[in-house]
Amino acid sequence: AKNIPLHTGGLRQDWLLESDMIVASPGLALKTPEIQTALLAGVEVVGDIELFCREADKPIIAITGSNGKSTVTSLVSEMGKAGGLSVGMGGNIGIPALSLLGKNHDLYVLELSSFQLETTYSLHAAAATVLNVSEDHMDRYTDLEDYRQAKLRIYQHCGTAIINAEDPLTQEDGKQSARYQLSFAERGADYWLKTENGKQYLMRHDQVILPCDEIKLSGRHNYMNALASIALAQAVGIKNDGILTALRLFSGLAHRFQLAHFADGVRWINDSKATNVGSTVAALTGLHLERKLYLLLGGDGKGADFSELAKLVDMPDIYCYCFGRDGKQLAALTAQSQLFETMQQAIEALRPQLKPGDMVLLSPACASLDQFASFEQRGEEFTRLAQLSH
Repeated sequence: AKNIPLHTGGLRQDWLLESDMIVASPGLALKTPEIQTALLAGVEVVGDIELFCREADKPIIAITGSNGKSTVTSLVSEMGKAGGLSVGMGGNIGIPALSLLGKNHDLYVLELSSFQLETTYSLHAAAATVLNVSEDHMDRYTDLEDYRQAKLRIYQHCGTAIINAEDPLTQEDGKQSARYQLSFAERGADYWLKTENGKQYLMRHDQVILPCDEIKLSGRHNYMNALASIALAQAVGIKNDGILTALRLFSGLAHRFQLAHFADGVRWINDSKATNVGSTVAALTGLHLERKLYLLLGGDGKGADFSELAKLVDMPDIYCYCFGRDGKQLAALTAQSQLFETMQQAIEALRPQLKPGDMVLLSPACASLDQFASFEQRGEEFTRLAQLSH
């Protein structure tokens, strides 16, 4: 097309007010003054997920949460594929949702961010979950409740809501209208984790789904991810054989509590995707240490409150090596901390201390963009530095 006017730079209010519809990038907050003015003038403001939902004609599984959503989205997709379905996976992970249309999929599995949900009104998911809610993006939201309300939009007109029974913030508050509700938790839920004679089992009510030692995912937080995935898959009728096959084969995603290197008795764990406090708390909770833990923390904290980490890191065998924009705040959490400008400097300082049985864990509790292009680049740099140790 020719002669289409183009404007780059700041938002042009006159153009916005002349629009019938504004399709906003997730990075553009609805509270932006120019967008608020357009909304007050009656202009419709939507995002790509809303456009997708208006065209999608097959069931949608929708997943959000402060942490774990990429793992659950990927695992549920693998369950569907193993159950014989053509699955379109995307949204906030991998393929943009609109690119999934027209591919003859039987099922859509979408990871959705709070930013995307702000401009979504027609989701009508067959099954949806808010895995957990902890402080994140506090540079965008007024407070935790404001952030939570964006997440809860996923339950609007939902078939089955899958809630985390251990996290009240994931539960509907009366503004949503899911037809059915199921829950997951360590105990006291529809899907739960049973411990008996030193073994753990994934359970639905009183039925064993699978012993935990038969799945490749490890750690309590990943068992919760597995339970949520099973609940979502069963809610839309994915075959149990497919669910079990995927559970046995799925080994997790890169940069998510991933063993990056093992040498001289030292484990180097890449958890670079821990871009908020809740994710690092999940990594540390239930962690079994043979000897000392050298914890790499730092980056852009996005205005978060780090105090929840203090009780976990202020331990005799945990040494914090902090770096980046908010490294100073993190170093203040414990006396056993050191402050560096970069992650590389921190690793060079801790390397001579390492002995067999130690663990080096990159779980930064911060975004990476102050010093890296992405959390992936940060994880790759950590892995490169880890492998220099041998």
